[in-house]
Amino acid sequence: MERVAIRNMTKQTTVASAAERATSFLSRGRGLLGRKGLPIGGGLVIVPCANIHMIGMQFALDVIFLDRAGRVVKLYPDLRPWRPYAGARKAHTTLELPVGAIRESATTLGDLLMIELPA
Repeated sequence: MERVAIRNMTKQTTVASAAERATSFLSRGRGLLGRKGLPIGGGLVIVPCANIHMIGMQFALDVIFLDRAGRVVKLYPDLRPWRPYAGARKAHTTLELPVGAIRESATTLGDLLMIELPA
C-alpha cells in the first residue's frame, strides 16, 4: 500500500506522518483486521468509505470521516474494539488512526485535512 502523510491545514498540524492508503476493494474491506496495533504517526486512509465497524479488531482507534473536499464531518476518538459503529452520511474518506491522534493534532469538526505523499 502507498504511504501518505495527513496534514490538518486549518490547524497547521500533522495528523499522521506515515499512513497507508487503502484504495482497492480488498484493502478497503480488510482494513486493519489482523493487526495488533498502529505505530505512532501511522494510520489507514480508506477511500471511498463512509462506514466502519470494530468487529474483529484487537485495539482501539481514533477515526475521522472526511467529505470529498477533505473537511472533517465526524470524529470518533477512542473507538473500542468489538463494537458496531456507524459512519457519517456525507463522508467519502475514513481515517483510522492511533488513539490520541485527534487530540494531539487538535483536529475538530470542519477542519480541512490534506492527504499527501511524504516529502
